[in-house]
Amino acid sequence: ARNHLDNHFPNWEEQLLPTKAKSFQSASGKMTSIGTIIKEIIIPHRKGNIRLIPESVVLDDAHIQGFLLGTDYQRMYGIEIYNSKNRHITICTNKEKKFSLDVYQISTHDRLEELLNEFREGQFSTTITSKQKLNLLKILRKNRPAFAIGEEPLGKIKGHDIEL
Repeated sequence: ARNHLDNHFPNWEEQLLPTKAKSFQSASGKMTSIGTIIKEIIIPHRKGNIRLIPESVVLDDAHIQGFLLGTDYQRMYGIEIYNSKNRHITICTNKEKKFSLDVYQISTHDRLEELLNEFREGQFSTTITSKQKLNLLKILRKNRPAFAIGEEPLGKIKGHDIEL
């Protein structure tokens, strides 16, 4: 979904490839494709990370809740899905380590609110957009040691007053 990519992969539109099919059908109606994108996904595992490079269709009007892993990837990495009382998956030959199958709601607004809460004492210019604000907050968080002391929130003003 466009909103998910905006939040997690800022320059995704530059990597957009054409899609053969322009629209897709779901139970809730027709969805419009704007292209395909190839993004690496790494699933950590104690015997070596699982590196996936899926090609995904970007839908203009979709709301993402997760991603589906095709059976070709499942077989290649020894992933088995069990539909017993509690649905779970196992990876490789370790049948004792079970990973549950759950769907987590992904929200772009939660990420922005989390960053804004961390920067609650700071102020932004009223001329920048929400996307610019989010990008600025990401840079501040990435370079935290340059902008915050220890575990203090970014943009902390109280206690750092300067009198001229």
